[in-house]
Amino acid sequence: MSLPTREQALRMMREAGCSPSVLGHCENVTRVAMRIAEAFRRRGFNVDTALVEAGALMHDIGRSRTHGVEHGAIGGGIARSMGLPESLARAIERHVGAGITADEAERIGLDGGGYVPETLEEKIVAYADKLIEGDRRVDIEVTVEKFERELGGGHPALDRLRALHDEVVGVIGPEF
Repeated sequence: MSLPTREQALRMMREAGCSPSVLGHCENVTRVAMRIAEAFRRRGFNVDTALVEAGALMHDIGRSRTHGVEHGAIGGGIARSMGLPESLARAIERHVGAGITADEAERIGLDGGGYVPETLEEKIVAYADKLIEGDRRVDIEVTVEKFERELGGGHPALDRLRALHDEVVGVIGPEF
């Protein structure tokens, strides 16, 4: 199957059982992700904007089953069971935090190795998600502080989040 259109993605999210609040969050993440993707394109980067849009719209499909940290991995499995492209399934499963390493995944009981975003599209989806809290846009420092409270100040996910922020802002600047 090819990447779903916006309408198809939202329909799949509803059919999977995602709540209106999850759908609203995903639509807000998509708006930010598309702005980031366009900023990368203006700077000469080759960005698959259709993948960014589908990934941002569907990144929380796993929340139809759980709101735990495993929702990304579950969402990737849901996408695969729907016959969606592997690139989309990976964007969905790699958006949690700034990624989950293989060691961290094993410690929390996730199969399949690591879930750290690798491609530019995966990174854009993951980063845009960190700029939306529920249905409102937040500064990255709000997310960093939330991670510090939830994970503890020395957790390696904080370093990954800061590195992801630095990578994105280092290319496109703080314009978004």
